[in-house]
Amino acid sequence: MTRYASNSVLPAIAVPEPLQCGRFTLTFERPLVMGILNVTPDSFSDGGQFAMRGDALRQAERMMLDGVDIVDIGGESTRPGAPPVPLDEELERVIPLIEQLRGAQIPLSVDTYKPEVMRHALAAGADLVNDIWGFRMPGAIEAVRDSACGLCVMHMLGEPRTMQTGEPAYQDVVSEVRTFLEERVAALTGAGVAKQRISVDPGFGFGKAVVDHNYALLAHLPEVAPRAESPFPILAGMSRKSMLGAVTGRAASERLAASIAAAICAAERGAAILRVHDVAQTVDALKVWAATRDATLRG
Repeated sequence: MTRYASNSVLPAIAVPEPLQCGRFTLTFERPLVMGILNVTPDSFSDGGQFAMRGDALRQAERMMLDGVDIVDIGGESTRPGAPPVPLDEELERVIPLIEQLRGAQIPLSVDTYKPEVMRHALAAGADLVNDIWGFRMPGAIEAVRDSACGLCVMHMLGEPRTMQTGEPAYQDVVSEVRTFLEERVAALTGAGVAKQRISVDPGFGFGKAVVDHNYALLAHLPEVAPRAESPFPILAGMSRKSMLGAVTGRAASERLAASIAAAICAAERGAAILRVHDVAQTVDALKVWAATRDATLRG
């Protein structure tokens, strides 16, 4: 049964059905907060802060205390221009961390496009695979097909090293992103992956004109998801990104207010998962948003 949330500003938005996510079943009465844990030396806004395992574990603990719903662990930077990381190096960064955190009873996501990393991460205890390539790499679908993990399928035009070179071009960014996601969802379900395991991500900042394309996707977020009787959960990841700096004039380290504003805009438009760096502040902002929404529903 499709459920609806309503507010006084935007039309009613369909609430996604629960997402099967490894050991967990995620429900979306409110947007869930996914905390970013980059164990890399070169991520665009926090590179090097959590590259040491002890620092990464302490950051994960902080996020849990702050109310995070999912921890997303990434061992390779996907910022524009980022070079690829060798397989062994990525495995060394993320697998021991997953093994140490799997007893925390919180969903663990691995941010990777490499099938071999997916396999090792699932064996180590990961519950969700967050793939910027949309499971297009040879062997990626096979790596996840027979597990119970959740999947996040992201749109990206080009690849990280070149995706923001020149001016990304679309005739209609919303419909083209939706078509891409529909094709990837069809590839997954055609291979035997249950629809209940799939979420989608429009890929803010991944091969998009900084202002025009990103804000069109945010403004029309409900239209981005593949058409279905029950909508797919949408993940929105805008935290500290250049689309925020473009309209505020602030550096990545100064984009907290803009990141929270973007998260609330996405929540208003039906985002099911918000991928953020600043967990405590986003959790607080969502509590205020949810209280206002609930008061509106009560009339």
